[in-house]
Amino acid sequence: MATFLYRVGRFCYRRRWLVAAVWVVALALAGVGAATLSGPTSEAFSIPGTESQKAIDLVGERMPGTNAGAASARVVFIGDGQKVTATGPKAAVGAAVARIGKLPGVTSVTDPYGGGTVSADGSTAYATVTYRVTANEITSADQERLFEAGRSAESAGVRVEFGGDAAQERAEQGATEGLGVLIAAVVLIVTFGSLLAAGLPLLTAIIGVVLGMLGISIASGFTEVSSSTSALALMLGLAVGIDYALFIVSRHRHELLIGVAPDEAAGLAAGTAGSAVVFAGATVIIALAALSVVGIPFLAIMGLAAAATVLGAVVIALTLVPALLAFVGPRVLGRKGRAARDTEAEGTGTPMGARWAGLAVHHRVPVVLAVVIGLGLVALPALDLRLGMPSDATAAKDTSQRRAYDALAAGFGAGFNGPLVIAADLSAAADRSTATATLQKGLAALGDIQYVTPATTNPAGDLAILTVIPASGPTEAATEDLVHTIRTRAAAWRTTTGAQVYVTGTTAVGIDISEKLSGALVPYLAVVVGLAFLLLMLVFRSLLVPLKATLGFLLSLAATFGAVVAVFQHGWLAGLFGVDTPGPVISFLPVLLIGVMFGLAMDYEVFLVTRMREEHVHGAGAQDAVVHGFRHGARVVTAAAIIMTGVFAGFLFGSDPIIKSFGFALATGVLFDAFLIRMTLVPAVMSLLGDTAWAIPRWLDRALPDVDVEGEKLTRAPGSTLYAAEPAHQDA
Repeated sequence: MATFLYRVGRFCYRRRWLVAAVWVVALALAGVGAATLSGPTSEAFSIPGTESQKAIDLVGERMPGTNAGAASARVVFIGDGQKVTATGPKAAVGAAVARIGKLPGVTSVTDPYGGGTVSADGSTAYATVTYRVTANEITSADQERLFEAGRSAESAGVRVEFGGDAAQERAEQGATEGLGVLIAAVVLIVTFGSLLAAGLPLLTAIIGVVLGMLGISIASGFTEVSSSTSALALMLGLAVGIDYALFIVSRHRHELLIGVAPDEAAGLAAGTAGSAVVFAGATVIIALAALSVVGIPFLAIMGLAAAATVLGAVVIALTLVPALLAFVGPRVLGRKGRAARDTEAEGTGTPMGARWAGLAVHHRVPVVLAVVIGLGLVALPALDLRLGMPSDATAAKDTSQRRAYDALAAGFGAGFNGPLVIAADLSAAADRSTATATLQKGLAALGDIQYVTPATTNPAGDLAILTVIPASGPTEAATEDLVHTIRTRAAAWRTTTGAQVYVTGTTAVGIDISEKLSGALVPYLAVVVGLAFLLLMLVFRSLLVPLKATLGFLLSLAATFGAVVAVFQHGWLAGLFGVDTPGPVISFLPVLLIGVMFGLAMDYEVFLVTRMREEHVHGAGAQDAVVHGFRHGARVVTAAAIIMTGVFAGFLFGSDPIIKSFGFALATGVLFDAFLIRMTLVPAVMSLLGDTAWAIPRWLDRALPDVDVEGEKLTRAPGSTLYAAEPAHQDA
């Protein structure tokens, strides 16, 4: 692989105008495609085959006019010191409801006063608005018309708030990612000492992200794409795009400084650092693409979109970066680098990386114990992990959705925001009226129920729908227990009445999704860990190094889960991170975090340990190989980790709770894995293992293909300068 990438890098350097033109055309085509083929994103989450989805399908089949998947909104009217039943507010609310009913796309709107949706104390009322289309088909113009019509009641001193999927704010990317880019720019300038060298990784990463966003926009015209998909692809594409380009630019500069010809330096950078980029990118891509086998459509789309963005970052790093290096020429070294290129002698000082590695090696046992125990303590809150789906309850406190949620909870009870829809298939019931009455009585007798609405039946009489209002909120464990209780009783009701009972509704859908994801978590983790072991065994031709790497990954992952639970579920330091309402962790965060963290962990493992293996292969003793190998990679890996942490942390400043939790989890995960596992625990453990770290049975060594990630074959090429007379103070 190293030889092939060497040729690619040198070709792109020499044919820079052709390569640049190809990428310009690719951007133009993607832009045209996005402009003509894009569709709306979706806020809806569903999993085919779950009980809640079966109920939705049943209602859609037997009550087609109800359109079970149609968008709906709740317009909440709050008296704020006066009763909404007073003459003035009542007239204003009535007029607003009438205006809403005439809006395009609205099929029905309930009258609060005629429908009984006024709180007992008269402080709050609400109207339910139903559309003929799904939530992802609601446009911004539709929302603006709804808001304008509803707020017309404010003329009477009534406060109006909006909830429901039809009123959901569209997820938008603000300036949060700009903070990450700014941090990356500062780190790159400090690392390279050159504005041009610092600008190359930023430029290529932005190009990759733009292509990824355009691709997702095109995909939205053909399939349902979650609104969180672009945010995940953006934060991941930006981070790995900068890192991958950073590794290649850094290696190119290193080769120039030791006197290698520019085109040869580009080829060697692509063959060595580029090989590691391919492997690191492949691990991220495989882990993200593997989400397709979990059986959850929206998660599969998110994984594939993010994987495609990472693939773009890898291709750009291997082709566009060498071409841009050709345009920049020797200026990539900066003034000091160009002046020192021909005169710089062996460094007399010891680089920080070498000092840090020496410290870890010298105190290896205390270091191992400190890292393992420390991260183990951080991981303890993960034992309380509860998963849930986003709702108006988790929205930021300054949003209309959250204010509407709080007003309804105060006026009607916590469970009012999480109604359970009971769909009863009466086709096998001998006496359908008796079956419906028995079902309603049985539901009312269950605990944690505020009330049960009368049944509504379809014209054929073979389907009854009841609504159960729990006493507890939609994200509370008691509501989840109630769903399970109803489903457990369903078998008995079927035996006594012949009715088949299904539980659905937004709350039940969220519970089903969380349970499906919880069930997929361990198998998916096993696949990822197994893949990590096999790939690392292939790269390092060792059994203990992959074992150490995967155990370290599991430790950092557990600590990351613990930190997420502590902040977002328990609310510890919630104010510091802008978490308005602690609650269950977003149900698809753990499985996505496993996929992303796996790839990022392997990035740093490869870039650090391959240099240790290079030193060992070239004759260094076990301890010296650890220190010298770490010296070469420490500076650039440190810069990459700081950049990636900064990019992810920038998303903490957004208002979307899903994106906020993703940003926190990924930033924390990178900190734990890069600085504590890869840069502290790894050198200590490698020192403990000594020469046995590289042991592998001969039969297995012969069976494994030689992927040559380190570029060892390039050292045997005629005229090769690789590893020749490297200054001790230079960092690759």
